[in-house]
Amino acid sequence: QVQLVESGGGAVQAGGSLRLSCVASGATSCMGWFRQGPGQDREGIATLDSDGIPMYAGSVKGRFTISKDNAKNTLYLQMNSLKPEDTSMYYCAATYRPECTYYAPALFGFWGQGTQVTVSS
Repeated sequence: QVQLVESGGGAVQAGGSLRLSCVASGATSCMGWFRQGPGQDREGIATLDSDGIPMYAGSVKGRFTISKDNAKNTLYLQMNSLKPEDTSMYYCAATYRPECTYYAPALFGFWGQGTQVTVSS
């Protein structure tokens, strides 16, 4: 079992930045960030595999950066140029599976509790 604890969410104006953090209790092969708004499906944002190779959804590419500090077992999501449509609950996820892709949340077996991001116009 891997426990994930997110932090760093908050309220920001459009164009602003936030950095989310996710501390993992153990190592996994792949970690990622997802988000889900009220009444919406969970949306994959970005993943980072064990080789440090990132993958981004088109909606955030060029604005968000996923990274990891292996020494601290902490995953980050730097979010720049935030838009009101980025408002959502953001979740950290991890998996031991070799597949590492943001468009398949079902592959991830471990999830954090989520952290709210609100972007005002």
